[in-house]
Amino acid sequence: MGRDQSRRATFGFGAPSRADWKLIHLDTSFLIKSLQPHSREDHLLRRWISSSVPIRLSAIAWAEFLCGPISDDQAVLAAELLDQIVPFDTAHAGLAAKLFNATGRRRGTMADCMIAAAAIGDGAKLATSNPRDFLRMESSGLEVVGP
Repeated sequence: MGRDQSRRATFGFGAPSRADWKLIHLDTSFLIKSLQPHSREDHLLRRWISSSVPIRLSAIAWAEFLCGPISDDQAVLAAELLDQIVPFDTAHAGLAAKLFNATGRRRGTMADCMIAAAAIGDGAKLATSNPRDFLRMESSGLEVVGP
């Protein structure tokens, strides 16, 4: 799985072919599993890419991914799949805090709240292999999609 170098170099945004899939953010779990050939995540990601749906990842999810264990080749491939790694800004931080407080201040969930905040802030659906981790945030505007 990979994109041509021109797309990676420019981080261009193709027009989506379907109105309901304007933009997708990947969660770390989805990205990891999408690198496994023939996985459900791999098939979904291929379909989105072939339909020119922009694929993004928050800087928080990227940091989680880079913690590995991954090979250098996997890191390069993952970067080629993405249209953009979205920086985490103060608006995302404020929304992440609201999500954390609204969902019970559960230990170990702050990174998920930050990933969700970046997706909500970008107007994107969040693709995850662990939908249970994010379903409690749907009432705050998060749209979760999974394999």
